[in-house]
Amino acid sequence: MCGIAGVVHRDRRAQESELAAMAERIGHRGPEDTGFYLADGFGIAHTRLAIIDIAGGHQPIFDARKRYAIVCNGEIYNFPELRAELEALGRQFSCESDSEVALQAFAAWGRESFKRLHGMFAFALYDHLTQELWLVRDRLGIKPLYYAVLPDRVLFASELKALLPQMPKVELHEGALAQYFQNQYSTGEDTIVRGIRRVPAGHALRIDARLGIERQRWWSALDVAPRKLDQRQALEEWEPLIAQVMREHVRSDVPYGLFLSGGVDSAVLLGLLTKHQSTPVRTFSIGYSDARMRDELDDAARIAQHFGAHHTPIRLSPAQVFHRLPRSVWAADDLMRDYACLPTLALAEAASRELKVVFSGEGGDEAFAGYGRYRPGAAERFYKSLRFGGSGGFRVRAELDAAWTRKLFVPELQPALAAYRQGVVAAWQQTPKSWSDLQRRQYVDLVGNLPDDLLVKGDRMLMSFSVEGRVPLVDHRVIEFGLALPDSLKVSKKAGKTFIKHWAEGFIPKDHLWQPKRGFHVPVGEWLAGAFLDGLRDKLPRSEAIRRWCDAASVRQLLAGDTAQRSREIWSLLQFAIWHRLFIEQTASAPGAEEDPLAWL
Repeated sequence: MCGIAGVVHRDRRAQESELAAMAERIGHRGPEDTGFYLADGFGIAHTRLAIIDIAGGHQPIFDARKRYAIVCNGEIYNFPELRAELEALGRQFSCESDSEVALQAFAAWGRESFKRLHGMFAFALYDHLTQELWLVRDRLGIKPLYYAVLPDRVLFASELKALLPQMPKVELHEGALAQYFQNQYSTGEDTIVRGIRRVPAGHALRIDARLGIERQRWWSALDVAPRKLDQRQALEEWEPLIAQVMREHVRSDVPYGLFLSGGVDSAVLLGLLTKHQSTPVRTFSIGYSDARMRDELDDAARIAQHFGAHHTPIRLSPAQVFHRLPRSVWAADDLMRDYACLPTLALAEAASRELKVVFSGEGGDEAFAGYGRYRPGAAERFYKSLRFGGSGGFRVRAELDAAWTRKLFVPELQPALAAYRQGVVAAWQQTPKSWSDLQRRQYVDLVGNLPDDLLVKGDRMLMSFSVEGRVPLVDHRVIEFGLALPDSLKVSKKAGKTFIKHWAEGFIPKDHLWQPKRGFHVPVGEWLAGAFLDGLRDKLPRSEAIRRWCDAASVRQLLAGDTAQRSREIWSLLQFAIWHRLFIEQTASAPGAEEDPLAWL
C-alpha cells in the first residue's frame, strides 16, 4: 500500500523538487521509502508501505529494457499466477513485487492487461517509446486517484492534499459542495476543488507529451447480466469463488488483522480468515465507555470468541472519539460527512501499533442487497416515485432539512443544492432494461456511495496511520456474482442479504446472522451540548468558510436554543469549516490524533 504522484509538463522538464513536495504530503501512505523518476516533461513519485517483497520492492519499477516505469498504490492479488504466465512468455522480472506484474502485463498485452489484474490498485505507467503516461484505477474505485489538467501541465496524486499546493489557485466547486451538504459526500468526477478531478473507477487515462488525454472505460458493472439461478446452483458457484478470492486476499509478507463489528460481513470474514491461518486472527472492535447509545462490542466479542480470535475491544469516551474530528477531516481529504470515520480512525490508530494490514467488511451490503432501502414497501415506493421521478423512488431524501437548506446557504449555491439528485438519477437511467429495480438500487450505490463514501472512509482513515485496508467483498468477482443473482435469493420481506445469511448458517450462529441490521451509530447529539456548543455558537459564524457560503443570521439561529433536532445541519457546517481551515486557508500539517475541534475553527 502506497502513495503515488506525478506531473506531465508540456514545454519544460519535470523537476524532482516538485515531485518531492507532492510525495511529502502523502508520506503517511508510505512512510518506509520514497522514489522518483524523471524523463523529459514526465515525472512520477512513490511513497512506500512495504507489504509484498519487503526488501526488494522499491519503486519506480522498470522493465529490463527501461522502456516502462511504474509506480503503484495497492495490491495485485493474483500476481503469482500472472507472473508465471508472463515468465512463460519470456518476460524477465527484476523483483518479487506484485506491482511489477502490472508493468510486465502491460508490456505483454497492452491496455487489455488491465482486465487481467485482480485487486485494488491505482498506478501510473510511463512508456518511453511513445512518451505517454497511463493513469489506471481499479474496477470499483477502492484505491484513490486524482488529477488536474492545467494549461501547461497535468498533475496527479493519490490524495487531494498533494495537489493543492501545485494549483495556480484553489476555488471550491459549487456542485460538489452542494452534494456534500445534501448527500454527505460528493460523487462523480468533479471534486470539491475546482479543476481537480477523480479518475473514475474502472477507467484509464492515456496522457501524451502535448497533454492530450484519451479516456478508456475498461470495466463497468453495467455489463453484468442477470442470471436465473436457484439457491443450490448459486452456492455451487459461490463457495469456490469466495474461496479463491480469499486465497488471493490473504497474500502478504506481513501479519494481518480484522476490524470486527457486530454485523454479518465482518463475522463472515472472520470465519473465512480463520480457515487461512493456524494462529488466532487478530481482531479489533470499538465502542463507547459512557454513551447512552448501545454499541456493538458485546456482539463482536461473542463472534470473536466463537472463532477463537485474539480480540481487542476498544472503549473510548464520546469525548475521545469527538476529539478525533480534526484528524479525520484531514485524513478524509475529500470533503465528506460520515460519522463512522471517527471510530474507524480510532481503530486504525490502535491497529497501527502492531499491524500493517487490516481486513474490513465493506461491500457486502452493496453486493448482496443488505440495506433496508433496497426493499421498500409498495406504498413507500409508489409515493416516492411519484414525488421524485427518475430513480424508482430510490435515494430521494436530502441529508439536510429543506427549510434550513433554503435559509442557511447563499443564493449562488441554491441551484446546485436543488440538483442534489442528478447523480442518482443519471446512474439509475444508465442501467439495462433487463435489470430489476433491486439491481438498479445496488448499482446506484456501487458507483456512488461505495467508492465516494465508504471506500474513502476505509482507505483514508487507515492510511492516515499507514495501515492497508483489504476489502474482499468489494472484489469485482464478488460484486458481479451478487449483482447478477435473482432478487429472490437476496431479499425477503423481512431481511436483506439472505443468500449470504443462509450460506453462513453453516459456520456462524443463526441468531447473530438474522438479527436486525443496526449499523454503527455515533452519538453526535451528545457532543453538541454544554461548553462545546457555547464555543461553537461563538466561533462557527466567524469561520471564513461559513461567512463565504452561508447566511450569518441563519447560522446563529441554527445554533440557538435546542439543537437536538438540528445535529446534521450543525455537524455539516462544523466539518466544512474545519476542512476549509485545513485545506483552503492554511494547508498545514496534520492535526494530532486528539484535538479540540473548536481549535480548528
